[in-house]
Amino acid sequence: MRVVVTDAEVTLADVLSLRLAIDEPLEQGTELVLRHRTTGVERDVLLGTPGARAREATLAVSLAPLMLTAGRWDAYLRRDGKRVRLRSIDPGFSLDHLDAYALCKRTLAYRSYRTRNGFLALKIADAEPVAEVRSIWFREGRFEVMGLLAYTGLEDDDARHEARLALHRRQSAARVAGSATVQGVRFHAAVSLVNVLAADSEASGTWEPTLEVEGVPAPLRLGAHLDDVDGKRRRLHYPSAEVDGVPIRPCYTADDDLRIEVGG
Repeated sequence: MRVVVTDAEVTLADVLSLRLAIDEPLEQGTELVLRHRTTGVERDVLLGTPGARAREATLAVSLAPLMLTAGRWDAYLRRDGKRVRLRSIDPGFSLDHLDAYALCKRTLAYRSYRTRNGFLALKIADAEPVAEVRSIWFREGRFEVMGLLAYTGLEDDDARHEARLALHRRQSAARVAGSATVQGVRFHAAVSLVNVLAADSEASGTWEPTLEVEGVPAPLRLGAHLDDVDGKRRRLHYPSAEVDGVPIRPCYTADDDLRIEVGG
């Protein structure tokens, strides 16, 4: 039996919605198998016969009851003890959908995607409230950043929330405060680079930005987690600014959290 995923999406209700191109109906007893790529743990769902048409089938699988853990899960179809990895021609990426998905407060975030070899897989990550970065630039001696709040449960409306940007240097416990505005779930924040240099006598160091928002119980890390770009520390390189001869540039950690590097 030839089966290809033509459309894959995890809905806002955490339901894996699939459209399949098939050359014959799925037989009774066919199972969808999800296998954790690292641990080998498997979860299976009995599909039965989803429809009578022989060229197309649609499936909807609720993910929450499967108790999937964070990581990458590969998808298979199994029938009569034999299984095949599920091929996909759907790239499985929509930034607008990911933005809408991140408006809800969640503990786990599910995303379907196509692997480099053309197979269906799920990426599951712990979802805690974060400030998702969309734009970064230096202007008039300031570091500025824009983006949206993810997994906070705040409404995407015109309501304004008191907010403040803070930069922390873990090595010396130095702290610098900057301004921020939040409207709905959209934010803009800025901090003076001169103030950053003046806050610590050492010329070199790494600063961790957080966004403090009214109505959100804990400061939000700044980072870029909702897109499909892995390894941003290697792939994204921003130009640096120079203040009093000291270079300052933004970068990402291995976990895609934003940092400000000062000096060499």
